[in-house]
Amino acid sequence: MSLGRILVVDDEESMCQYLSILLAKEGYEVQTANSGADALRQLEQTPADVVLTDIQMPQMDGIQLLKGVRAVNPETPVIIMTAYASEQTAIDAVNLGAFSYLQKHCKNDEIKMVVRNAMQLHRAESENKQLKCELKKKKSKQHMIGQSPRMRSVFKMIDKISATPATVLINGESGTGKELVARAIHDRSDRSQGPFVAINCGAIPETLLESQLFGHIKGSFTGADRDHDGFCQQSSGGTIFLDEIGEMPQSTQVKLLRMLQEREVIPVGAASPVKVDLRVIAATNRDLELEVAENRFRTDLYFRLNVIPLNLPALRDRVEDIPLLVDHFLRRFCANDYSGGLSGMLEDAALACLQGYEWPGNVRELENVIERASIMRDGVCITMMDLPGSLHGQTGPVVHPSTLVGGMVSLEDLEKAHILQVLEAMGWHKKRAAEVLQINPSTLYRKLLRYGVGQDEMGEDEDVEMTEAERVMDAVQSVQEDESAPVAETSWSDEPQFVE
Repeated sequence: MSLGRILVVDDEESMCQYLSILLAKEGYEVQTANSGADALRQLEQTPADVVLTDIQMPQMDGIQLLKGVRAVNPETPVIIMTAYASEQTAIDAVNLGAFSYLQKHCKNDEIKMVVRNAMQLHRAESENKQLKCELKKKKSKQHMIGQSPRMRSVFKMIDKISATPATVLINGESGTGKELVARAIHDRSDRSQGPFVAINCGAIPETLLESQLFGHIKGSFTGADRDHDGFCQQSSGGTIFLDEIGEMPQSTQVKLLRMLQEREVIPVGAASPVKVDLRVIAATNRDLELEVAENRFRTDLYFRLNVIPLNLPALRDRVEDIPLLVDHFLRRFCANDYSGGLSGMLEDAALACLQGYEWPGNVRELENVIERASIMRDGVCITMMDLPGSLHGQTGPVVHPSTLVGGMVSLEDLEKAHILQVLEAMGWHKKRAAEVLQINPSTLYRKLLRYGVGQDEMGEDEDVEMTEAERVMDAVQSVQEDESAPVAETSWSDEPQFVE
């Protein structure tokens, strides 16, 4: 097994043969080139772990080759050799990034030692780069939460497209995590060591968007007191994320199309284009096909962007992920007193309410709701009363004492509101609702009849079966509740009490 690949570059064939034999005996795979141009061609086809080159060569000397190697792969160690050593030449070579500087008449052991050290450095840097990539991949996965079939499909798609340079168009409603997906694609790609530049096309004024994207030169307009690299130049070697691409004006769409086709931009006020090496990921919450049909978005740009479409599901389409998301947000917002599980922080009825809501703002709205509830809660557990009224079922808003005249409300009104909310959250499944309310199903059924909620409103449900003991207890409770005791009332500060 080879210890690594070395490229030996020298215009003297005898020197190439000598170094090849010396290094091959050490277990290295050795390739040779007789000129700097030939060496760069070989490196573009097959990377080398170490380059060992003569400094005095016709047409392209060792210093020029060093610059070329660093342009192809900055991490490849380059060792400079010469028969005419000078202190200034050595300083110049090291300043330009050479790993080491050797004289041709040095001992074989010295050559072996320098090559071995260069190989170890290259291996260590490669392993470090790989570990950083794996860490970024793991971190990006931690920020994306979901186990539903829809999200598993998204994760699979991310893994598949990350290794390609193709342009991606992410479609999804506001708050579904489009930028998180874009970052995950970047972190798992070959460009993960490069920059990730995210911009919102709808947040930058139309008059400034072109300058911000493509840059400008000094004096191109009032206030341009210096040259400025746009976001495209800043993204070179990495990824640019164009969020809300549907908001981009058509005048800028034309210039973006040129950038996608030619991979070059023309800064404002410049006469010549500038090459850029970047990957484009765009995102939108609009229906771009409809925008194209209504002539608000360019057809040619749409097809350039829509190479790989990736559709993110709305939160209402993956309700099974809500407990995981809630758990994640609770850990963040309740870090100081979090007890280690949903059961200790969120009551079942509240979780059921969250799962029954439509979530027009998607994950971002859920995050805000959990943050608010974790701040406003009075006890250890988040209850239905800690959630915004807009989240409660279609039976109406929460009956809250503050909404009534004088801040007074009967316990029966509070009980009725709570029971109907739980039923709505549980999909009108009475046995489940009774378990959440911690009352007998028969008691729940009787209370619903007293509230005037008939079978039509409740829908088809399972038969409520009672044991003989439950019938006796139910009869006793009915007598107790029918007694002519005065109706209890509570003020704003009183806690509602629910009795079975």
